[in-house]
Amino acid sequence: MDLRYTNEQSAFQQRVRSFLAEQWASAENKRDSAFITRFRQLATDEGYLYRGVPRRYGGSEQAPDVIRAQIIREEFAAVRAPMEVPGNGVALVVPTLIEWGTDEQKDMFIKKTLTGEYRWAQGYSEPGSGSDLASVTSRAELVGDEWVINGHKIWTTLAQYATHMFALLRTEPDAPKHKGISYILLDMKAPGVTVRPITQINGDTEFCEVFLDDVRTPASMLVGPRGDGWNVSRSTLKHERNHIGSSTRTMPMFRSLVKLAQRRQINGRPAIEDPRIRSALIEIEGYLQSQLWAGYYQQTLAANNESPGVLGLVNKLTTTNFFHRVAQLSAEIIGDDALLAPKQGRDRGGDERWVNQMLGSLGQAISGGTSNIQRNIISERGLGLPRSGSEN
Repeated sequence: MDLRYTNEQSAFQQRVRSFLAEQWASAENKRDSAFITRFRQLATDEGYLYRGVPRRYGGSEQAPDVIRAQIIREEFAAVRAPMEVPGNGVALVVPTLIEWGTDEQKDMFIKKTLTGEYRWAQGYSEPGSGSDLASVTSRAELVGDEWVINGHKIWTTLAQYATHMFALLRTEPDAPKHKGISYILLDMKAPGVTVRPITQINGDTEFCEVFLDDVRTPASMLVGPRGDGWNVSRSTLKHERNHIGSSTRTMPMFRSLVKLAQRRQINGRPAIEDPRIRSALIEIEGYLQSQLWAGYYQQTLAANNESPGVLGLVNKLTTTNFFHRVAQLSAEIIGDDALLAPKQGRDRGGDERWVNQMLGSLGQAISGGTSNIQRNIISERGLGLPRSGSEN
């Protein structure tokens, strides 16, 4: 593993820094949405954003280069410049459509997703189908040139703001459960779509139930072959897990945790001076450093067109474990204040956001596939161990 940049890579890093210094760091209207939109377009024109998306769909169409991609992430993060539009659309739908979509679907959805005009809900989980997505019962029947959809989705993130949904729906009721599912796109404003926000433990309504009653979507909204939605969904989950497994969120959170320990007091002195707190911080930092260096190792492998193997399957799980450890220690540091109900919306301030982090960390074990299922994947597909429940 060689972490030194070549002369060419160092020159690219300097170009990124110069661009950010000119277009972002010196700007005064960084909160203006129109300015952010223009900045993203300039960054795309320079080849820094939407690198894997063809120009005809609004991307910068750059050759795959994991080192350049890492340089861009690091430099943008250093000055807190916005990268791609957040949400399911850019992270999940766009790469899935590029891999599986028709030309019509790509022309219709990708560009407007990149600009944020289209926002996507993920129609996977159901009341009776959580970890076992292959057991979904929501169905789609082809009637003429339309799919007629009926079913019930749950834990759908920000569905109340979504313009469209990508959903797993059973189209072949008599086929084996992994073979009878299709991946279908639908308009959230279509007749028959009902969205009901769910009040969470912290008072937020980030998740929703979505009821689908005779919802119609064109037959052309099928992504990939009919009945092969399981394979398409695995492609989407791959992008989601990679996104979740990134170290770009864990490092800033650890720095914030250290500041919390420096600011809060235990027994009349800063928490960071307490031996137990210091020991826990060192343990978390060691865990974080192992994740960081594992990421560097994977980047080196990718730069040489080599597979990370089992290590690539661990990314999402290690990030989940990190957030759980941070939640436990932050609760100990803020003490009784951890029992207070957090304020809602933008009024959160001070250490109240740590209460939300504690409560939110519980969901990390579910998003992108549950941790237990991920452990099964690592053990069975990565390490070749017997399937759970099988005889030795």
